[in-house]
Amino acid sequence: MHALIRATAPDAESCMSYGMPAIKQKGVVVYYACWEKHMAIYPMPSALKEFASQTTAFVTSKSTIQFPHGKTFPKKLIKDIVKFRINENLLKDTMKKKKNK
Repeated sequence: MHALIRATAPDAESCMSYGMPAIKQKGVVVYYACWEKHMAIYPMPSALKEFASQTTAFVTSKSTIQFPHGKTFPKKLIKDIVKFRINENLLKDTMKKKKNK
């Protein structure tokens, strides 16, 4: 999952936050982690709402999507979520700069 996220966000920087790996580009894009029974991505509630129709096959909560071990995780979905979050962060940054002028 790390390689897929990094390839999708080549300008983002890797970091650790809340004890999990994350990537940042004008703010945190996504957190992600591997647990005993699943891998998970934590993409912020806005992305979970945006992609809700595509995550019905997975365990979700208000902040995470879980992908069980032993099953192929949805690479396109993860790429789309990462791209969505980058665009969201860039838009917020642009709006913040306009407000401060």
